[in-house]
Amino acid sequence: MTVEKDVLREHLKDLCDEYRRHNGFNSQDYQTYGVKRGLRNPDGTGVMAGLTNICNVHGFMMDDGVRVPDQGKLTYRGIDVNDIITACMNENRFGYEETAWLLLFGSLPTAAQLARFKNTLGSMRELPDNFVEDMIMKSPSKDIMNKMARSVLALYSFDDDPDDTSLDNIMRQSIQLLASLPTIMTYAYQVKKRAFDRESMFFHPVDLTLSTSESILRALRPDMKFTDSEAKLLDLCMILHAEHGGGNNSTFSARVLSSSGTDTYATVSAAIGSLKGPRHGGANLRVRKMMEELKEAVNDWSDEQEVYDYLASLIRKERGDGSGLIYGFGHAIYTLSDPRAVILKQAAGKLAEEKYMTAEFDLYKLVERLTPRVMAEVKGTSKVICANVDFFSGFIYDMLGIPGDLFTPLFAVSRIAGWCAHRIEEVTYGGRIIRPAYRAMATAKRYVPIGERQA
Repeated sequence: MTVEKDVLREHLKDLCDEYRRHNGFNSQDYQTYGVKRGLRNPDGTGVMAGLTNICNVHGFMMDDGVRVPDQGKLTYRGIDVNDIITACMNENRFGYEETAWLLLFGSLPTAAQLARFKNTLGSMRELPDNFVEDMIMKSPSKDIMNKMARSVLALYSFDDDPDDTSLDNIMRQSIQLLASLPTIMTYAYQVKKRAFDRESMFFHPVDLTLSTSESILRALRPDMKFTDSEAKLLDLCMILHAEHGGGNNSTFSARVLSSSGTDTYATVSAAIGSLKGPRHGGANLRVRKMMEELKEAVNDWSDEQEVYDYLASLIRKERGDGSGLIYGFGHAIYTLSDPRAVILKQAAGKLAEEKYMTAEFDLYKLVERLTPRVMAEVKGTSKVICANVDFFSGFIYDMLGIPGDLFTPLFAVSRIAGWCAHRIEEVTYGGRIIRPAYRAMATAKRYVPIGERQA
């Protein structure tokens, strides 16, 4: 078997070498033909691809064609996300379900509408009969995002009318997925623990009366216990992750698939696959790994120069993963601040005091303060840069006792509200399949008979 693997590995190397010999582009060609790589304009802004009423992400002003940095602002259906969170905190209540309603329907729910919506979500949390055994337990995955994507696709087979793209049907499917995806996530994690980590797994009965964040914490903890403040902090994280405009990679993926007329399950599964990428939803895990390595390497976490030197070594590709990146910083739109990071930083500070982790929190704040200076002085960049949502979210999840395996899945469980809102908008009002152009660069060649070909 080892010999066969070695032969296969050598063959694959030859095939990759063959590919490299016949492929590639001159980087200048992108400028010559006006190709907007990554659907980005030369100034870094996104190519305008559509209209939306769902969300606005603001991070800069335009003055005579020049980007001017501005404080970040995130609005859902025209409402500042800060106002949503402030109201929920002042009234000591959960807000993710209200946020999902706002994103899906376009207005804030009345107390009666919200109560009924919560009951509906609770009634849909459980998965179809035999689904857990057949779809999750019999085919465990090391990666929870992979299992979630596959499970969402599998739900197609349990839907009596999966391909109907009427508003009524897509709305039904969206609400069912909004309710059941947290259950899929927690079951997939428990099975992963048993199958790959050799740890005990446990399935608690679903409590249909709990909020989404309460349901998640209850399902993850062996004793099913959690505090109200813990659940409300997770709820806050979910509100901030629920939506972020139509141009982010996973939401755009959802809109692209929706424009083709495909079903809701294929659409959401594709969005999950996009979010899994380390350049998108997987970034908070990169932050966590980077900070763990920093804590090991730096003797005095309060020593500004020592932390500065370590960050400089990351940029010079001398440490870390060799990427030259300081994870958790920079954003396509935000410049002076990411409003989500600002809110999470405040929440992290309060929890750090409760968990006796203020030293770690102070280190995070020091890295946040030093990174823009290190980037400017070591990398020589003049770009205005700030901490983004990924920088503090993983730290909060750690303090809540949430395993790293679930950092990105929690993002997906939150963002499905936005994905479904954009799918509904695209199907209802988009009207055309999304099809950007690619310039063909291959030159004309004659077909060579196989007997005349040379390697």
